[in-house]
Amino acid sequence: MSAPVPIVGAGLAGLFTALRLAPRPVLLVSPGPLGEGAASAWAQGGIAAAVGADDGPELHAEDTIAAGAGLVVEEAARVLCAEAPARIADLIALGVPFTRSGDGRLKPSREAAHSRARVLAVDGDRSGFAVMQALVAAIRRTPSVTVIEGHLLDDLIVTGGRVRGAILRARDGGPGLAVTAPATVLATGGIGGLYAVTTNPPGAIGAGLAVAARHGALIADPEFVQFHPTALAIGRDPAPLATEALRGEGAVLVTRDGRRLMQGVHPALDLAPRDVVARAVQAAILAGEGAFLDGRTAPGPGFATHFPTVHAAAAAAGLDPARDLLPVAPAAHFHMGGLATDLSGRTSLPGLWAVGEVAATGVHGANRLASNSLLEAVVFGARAAEAIGRALHDAGHADAAITTLPPGPPAASDPVAIAALRRTMQERVGVVRDGEGLAAALAEIGPMRAGADPVLAAMADCAFLIAAAALLREESRGGHYRVDRPLAGRTRRTLTTMTALDDALVPRQRRAV
Repeated sequence: MSAPVPIVGAGLAGLFTALRLAPRPVLLVSPGPLGEGAASAWAQGGIAAAVGADDGPELHAEDTIAAGAGLVVEEAARVLCAEAPARIADLIALGVPFTRSGDGRLKPSREAAHSRARVLAVDGDRSGFAVMQALVAAIRRTPSVTVIEGHLLDDLIVTGGRVRGAILRARDGGPGLAVTAPATVLATGGIGGLYAVTTNPPGAIGAGLAVAARHGALIADPEFVQFHPTALAIGRDPAPLATEALRGEGAVLVTRDGRRLMQGVHPALDLAPRDVVARAVQAAILAGEGAFLDGRTAPGPGFATHFPTVHAAAAAAGLDPARDLLPVAPAAHFHMGGLATDLSGRTSLPGLWAVGEVAATGVHGANRLASNSLLEAVVFGARAAEAIGRALHDAGHADAAITTLPPGPPAASDPVAIAALRRTMQERVGVVRDGEGLAAALAEIGPMRAGADPVLAAMADCAFLIAAAALLREESRGGHYRVDRPLAGRTRRTLTTMTALDDALVPRQRRAV
């Protein structure tokens, strides 16, 4: 019990993994004050789980597999859905106040591409915030967890082909830390901050993915980025999310002249899969028709009560959702790809586990089913904790140490270069892509990868992974849509390394020359 496990990242996946490892000592590394700046806290819709009398894990798995457009790892999806009810029970025991009906039973709602009402929420659109509040409180009262705030992942400690810890840098330029341990967990989140329009917090730049990829970690499905179709287009960065639960409650998408935007696009209309809705919203905007969410009839007068977060964001822009149409646009929301893991969170690098959005477990395929993201964090966080516990028990005593490093300069960032990268990703590697635009994006991103600024270099490496894999996948599938290759073709997952992607692009660059 003397070897603490460093968990880098303090969103839902990191917190839940830390709690499940108790009483084994854990060093939980948070980039800011615990509970702040995590995408998990911004989640609105809720957590999917088959808890209704008319539902079951098999149906949930079928919906998950169907949404993933042929690339879901079916075993992973079945594990996710089978273990969902138990993890919901864990969260309730930790104090998460899921919405209940008058008789005290859990009251699930329905979201896009779900065949049943199975999304458990808190206060309409405050689910992520409520879940994080409960888990932060649990962490604070768990003596086996030591929280280190204000530190970011700088590098992994790798010797003899095995990850033996992590190097952390202080955000304010203070002393860094070298943490050596027999097991290291990355819970560093997603990549939405690579895009000019995103619903993610600014720190979601894929730092953990970039660092592990530089050490040769196997990467899965980096080209699949989910764009949420209804971010509020009110000039804010990040863009406030208008949860899908609104459409589940009857809100509809319309053009400026009142035409039902999804009419004739998909049989499920406004509850079609997210990639379908996002492309339809983008097309309407580009055609000059505009795209708006109409919640005036439903939820109507109850909007402020049932969806207080969305209502507050709209009100801050001078809009009353019970009276006004809400302008929306697609925004980078979730990364289906990441570090390839097994069903217990192990990456291809011995000694390194990954949980949450930085991991690619295979449950999302090419298109994540709504509200499966928080579920993935707790299900695979629990499985990773169990596997780490077994591994450390089998290994016996292992030395661990925390070494203070000399102070360094505060994390610098070139706002002009970062804005250029985000614009390139939005315009060329966004909702709709083509080969010419992807090649141009790689040419623009390439020089940024070699810069001295660690923030920009990490962002550029992640952007390269996404754009390169998108260029090599010459088909359209799920969240990856190429206008020059609109038909679905091969169904193989992308399992690759950064070096392999670099090498694969060489002949294409030569042909271009």
